[in-house]
Amino acid sequence: MHNVTLIPGDGIGPEITHAAVRFVEAAGVAIEWDEQLAGLAAVEKYGVPLPESTLTSLRRTKVALKGPLTTPVGGGFRSVNVALRQEFDLFANVRPALSFSGTQTPYRDINLVIVRENTEGLYAGVEHFIKAQGKSIAAESIAVVTRAGCERVIDYAFRYAEQNRRQKVTLVHKANILKCTSGLFLEIGRETAQRYTHIQFEERIVDACAMQMVLHPEQFDVLVTTNLFGDILSDLAAGLVGGLGLVAGANIGHDVAIFEPVHGSAPDIAGRGIANPTAMAMAAVMLLDHLGEVQAARQIEQAVRAVIEDGACVTPDLKPGSACTTWQMAEAILAKIGR
Repeated sequence: MHNVTLIPGDGIGPEITHAAVRFVEAAGVAIEWDEQLAGLAAVEKYGVPLPESTLTSLRRTKVALKGPLTTPVGGGFRSVNVALRQEFDLFANVRPALSFSGTQTPYRDINLVIVRENTEGLYAGVEHFIKAQGKSIAAESIAVVTRAGCERVIDYAFRYAEQNRRQKVTLVHKANILKCTSGLFLEIGRETAQRYTHIQFEERIVDACAMQMVLHPEQFDVLVTTNLFGDILSDLAAGLVGGLGLVAGANIGHDVAIFEPVHGSAPDIAGRGIANPTAMAMAAVMLLDHLGEVQAARQIEQAVRAVIEDGACVTPDLKPGSACTTWQMAEAILAKIGR
């Protein structure tokens, strides 16, 4: 029996999270779900977006399946996702981009993974305005890049490649311009590569890498990069395989891991029954792999792939004009899991 914190999320979150829980149960994995709130739902009940009860649950279970969250605008609330990363030092964001047969994208056979540093860089939030005569005349942001932060995320990328039988790690940087911050990341990448000589190592400048991902994405395997570059490139990769509705991600720390779809809470379609459950299903797949439930993970992934490839019952974002609902697609996936 596994103990897992379940955060349904906001907007379409509860719909797709419920579907993912059913997929896990259908695959025969025994999980005791500890359901907790975060985001807008938590504000409405507790007055804060990240209540102590949710943090306590995560400290106990060490693992969570999380739906998309809405951070309320105004009120001084910071991003809940950022708060979770900082609270549990979730230093590696791992986002696979895998092709699905039956999607509208012209790209095929994409199988790459972006490992993004998750706590430092420009997203460290060290910024301020410079004022004169009561007006903001400039704004400054400080990109915090530490040796320790670089070492752990780059080493994680190499270990991930090793454990998943991948052949190459590409370090993405801008050291030609950002000679200190990107330069340190590149320096440590070169040092780390010397300990993993059985894995191919290459360096790419971020803008050239973005172009190559569009032209020839099949050349990439595992990419590791800093926070801002990873944020941008992982969304680019999602676009190549058909959109954010197909992609999941993991936030990994030394003690805690949180698995989630990478899309937002989509309040404009909440309750309409048209949300694509694929990304949440793939988050559940990543969760099960993390828990060592590999057979069940492959069972769910293969079922999702079969339903998308068949195309008979998929949500409108996957097949324009489709009248299939979230739950109809979920039932089709459940039928495949049960075979």
